[in-house]
Amino acid sequence: MDSQLFARALGNIGPEAVQRIELSRRLRAIQPTPEIEFDGRGSQLTTIDSVQKDGQRGGTKDEIRAHRAGVNCIAIDPFEGRHLISGGAEASVKLWDLATAENSQHKFINRPTAVVEKSPSSHQYGINHLCFYPFDSLAFISSSYDHKLKVYSTENMTASATFDLESVIYSHSLSPIANHLLVACATQHAAVRLVDLRSGASTHSLAGHQRAVLSVAWSPHEEYILASGGSDGTARLWDIRRSSNSLGVLDLEDSVGILGEDGLGKNARDRNHGKAHTDAVNGVVWTDDGKYLVTAGHDERVRVWDMSTGANALSHFGPIIKNNHLSTLLPLLAPSNASEPGKQVMFYPNRKEILIFDIFGGSLLKRFRLPGVAAAPIRGSAAQGNFRNRTTSLAWRAGDVGLYSAHSDGVIRVWLPVTPEDVDADKDEAQEANGDEDESRKRKRDALEEIFRDLTRQKITFT
Repeated sequence: MDSQLFARALGNIGPEAVQRIELSRRLRAIQPTPEIEFDGRGSQLTTIDSVQKDGQRGGTKDEIRAHRAGVNCIAIDPFEGRHLISGGAEASVKLWDLATAENSQHKFINRPTAVVEKSPSSHQYGINHLCFYPFDSLAFISSSYDHKLKVYSTENMTASATFDLESVIYSHSLSPIANHLLVACATQHAAVRLVDLRSGASTHSLAGHQRAVLSVAWSPHEEYILASGGSDGTARLWDIRRSSNSLGVLDLEDSVGILGEDGLGKNARDRNHGKAHTDAVNGVVWTDDGKYLVTAGHDERVRVWDMSTGANALSHFGPIIKNNHLSTLLPLLAPSNASEPGKQVMFYPNRKEILIFDIFGGSLLKRFRLPGVAAAPIRGSAAQGNFRNRTTSLAWRAGDVGLYSAHSDGVIRVWLPVTPEDVDADKDEAQEANGDEDESRKRKRDALEEIFRDLTRQKITFT
């Protein structure tokens, strides 16, 4: 880092280059951070030591879970990166303050600051997807197996609006740039449903898929362009301003796109036919510059698409990819300014692990194995048994380099960078702490010795 700052001072590189170099360096240093844990049983922050000392809290470490029946989804506010919301399989939604576990030398258990429990006015079944309002972190949107889409306030955790789509909602998306307030919903019906938050209407739909829609995502640069993936194996593009809406489909066998082999459309394929995957598409994600689209499917493939032409970029990630669950599975793309030039880092929630790839080259950069066993126990009044532990959701913390992951065993795990500078700083803090402790002991010992000397100097007379 010092060399980059020196080069910046000399004018050899600009501030953007320094930021990219430092962020990419910290991204490569990401490691598991078990010191930070999430316990959904209370509303205060406490240390692990205090939990273990307090027998009433049940201090065994394996009982520390954010949601007892499993965490289905998480989201972090895109502004300050301070608040995290989590949705559980037991229909509860919890709000967490990430700042409470920062800058501490101890292991901390983070507890929710607010909780929405299952009730007649809240969701009745498991939460499928959560997202913060793109222009204000004081509101977020949730969708559930109970067919409901709800708008909540983070200040009082009450629902300000509820929409019943009369179908299971697998995921939803709200444009980060648009003036319209249309929420695109992927539902069990073979059409993308649009909910207008401004008017309250939820009747408009985009027909084209032949089976259930599993994932939707608005373009980060074109406010009227939407991508969707369905269980029919197709990934469709939509322009909601057009009467026909559909712009076409992505074809896995098309590597030339609409420009054709000569750039003028020679041998270009029909955009109304073709499949992006040979099985269901349950993940659709844009890069932050809007130039590429990443799709994940039940054929256990991840594909990258050049959105300037609609062509398959032919990125190959090998046979390591696993994906066979019906729910939405969204790869997480790190911000482009945190990757080296010409590269884009993708975090993939694989079975029992998190994989880190370069999406253009397809190379595996790092592999994080999840701790614990493959099957985790379900504890609760509603059900008891075992289920396979898997990663259900990933979230990136804005303004910093930090990854948060949700799992079906009920745990929210944290992955933070640990650089050589961080290791040296921790050592210095530990030495200072030990030095202070040694100095305190020395003062006590000197005081006791002085008292002993005073006592021995006194003349004692026996009568």
